[in-house]
Amino acid sequence: DLYMREGHHGIHLYVRNVFITDDCKALLPEYLRFIKGVVDSSDLPLNVSREMLQDDAIIRKIRKNLVAKVLKTLSEMKEKHVEDYRAFFKAFGPVLKEGLHADIENKDKLLDLMLYPSTRTEGDDWVSFRDYVDRMPAAQKEIYVLTADSVQAAKASPLLEVFKTHDYEVLFWVDPIDEWVGSAVTTYGEKTIRHIDRGELDLDKDPAEEKSEEKKQEDKEPASPLLDWMKTMLSGEVKDVRFSHRLVDSPCCLVADEHGMNATMERVMKAMGQEVPESKRILEVNPNHPVVAVMQSLHSENAENPELKDYADLLLGQALLMEGSPLKDPARFSRLVSSLMAARSSERS
Repeated sequence: DLYMREGHHGIHLYVRNVFITDDCKALLPEYLRFIKGVVDSSDLPLNVSREMLQDDAIIRKIRKNLVAKVLKTLSEMKEKHVEDYRAFFKAFGPVLKEGLHADIENKDKLLDLMLYPSTRTEGDDWVSFRDYVDRMPAAQKEIYVLTADSVQAAKASPLLEVFKTHDYEVLFWVDPIDEWVGSAVTTYGEKTIRHIDRGELDLDKDPAEEKSEEKKQEDKEPASPLLDWMKTMLSGEVKDVRFSHRLVDSPCCLVADEHGMNATMERVMKAMGQEVPESKRILEVNPNHPVVAVMQSLHSENAENPELKDYADLLLGQALLMEGSPLKDPARFSRLVSSLMAARSSERS
């Protein structure tokens, strides 16, 4: 009954061995509703009313002590009985995560209890924030996270490519609640938590592997007319088109603004029946990919070449598929792929 809000989630309350209620929700916060037990107090009056239970100094003190005890017990389990804690977290982790948004006072303690899959984990061998920070390379300054529908989808994301080249670990937020509580989880200790599918990202700005701004500008200049053309051509479907510092092997990807809504959050809200405001993401293209080189050549020869529109639509379609979003025109995308395959076959023969 963890997700039945109308169910019985409270602790049984007794006063000097006299039963008062079997559902005292005031004794524990909602995110600890998996806890069952009995509290017997000698400080409350026998005629305590439900109204008094909601606003009583003794109840508040008992609640604070109970929360502290539960979190301490979970912390000890995590440190001393790793396998037991993993089994617990697999069952109750999504509920416990609600506290990150609701219990500001204990957020740091809760953060230490979190476990996540990552680019370096397999199976249920998930990693905590503390372990992640302990094994960060010296050059890494932030904690990187990627939200996705599943671990498999996260590991296949092109957004990870640059992190692999730097040997930076990325945490996967694959529970639907992860994206919801993400707004309340922006730091761990002195480290900023950075979503890799939002905003600008340039790991080359790290002092350990510095790349001059002049060199970056030189890389951008040859294809900038193509970018301007793509911005105009795709203006109804994307907010912007820009070069990517995330991609190494893939030609393109979609990212949200620094504080925008990503595709995962949109799907979660729609699944909950919420109205999702229309939002456009940013198409990032890899300036070093052969496809972009072909498009640059076509654009240089003739900016009105109809093949350019086909290439741009294919790139956008690829990016949508990789982030798990539906294609607006699957039939056209299929025709374009078939045409390219047929053209390639003709070239070989």
